[in-house]
Amino acid sequence: MSRSCGAPPRGLARGAGGTTAAAAAGRVSVVGRRPLEEVYKVRVERGAAAQARVEALRAMETWSSWRTWGRCRMPWDWQVDQLVYIVSGEVRVLPAEATTGEEFMHFAAGDLVRDPKWFEADLHFDGPYEERYRFLAYGDDN
Repeated sequence: MSRSCGAPPRGLARGAGGTTAAAAAGRVSVVGRRPLEEVYKVRVERGAAAQARVEALRAMETWSSWRTWGRCRMPWDWQVDQLVYIVSGEVRVLPAEATTGEEFMHFAAGDLVRDPKWFEADLHFDGPYEERYRFLAYGDDN
């Protein structure tokens, strides 16, 4: 059983797990359905594309930082769009509407993720994790 991550220092609040080979590939969905990132309008850039975008943003050092030190679960709801760069670790994102524990998104170090406003999910961390994040204003496409 995982423990709660505690109260997040992010100013908004709430947030959620099992790793499979499909998760390592980055996208998990039930056969015959659209990828969960598409269903929930979560945008993710990986690898060289994410790195190039992060370098283009340059101001990432001024973004807020958040981390957890071990295995935990955190319910979360996004009240504004949020851009997240995962510095280290991994997170499994289980949408609130998911009907099984197998319906989750998997993000890892180096991923740049944009979570949409009003998205609700449980975030599951299996070990140390660190991210840089910033909240986006309406119409901000960065």
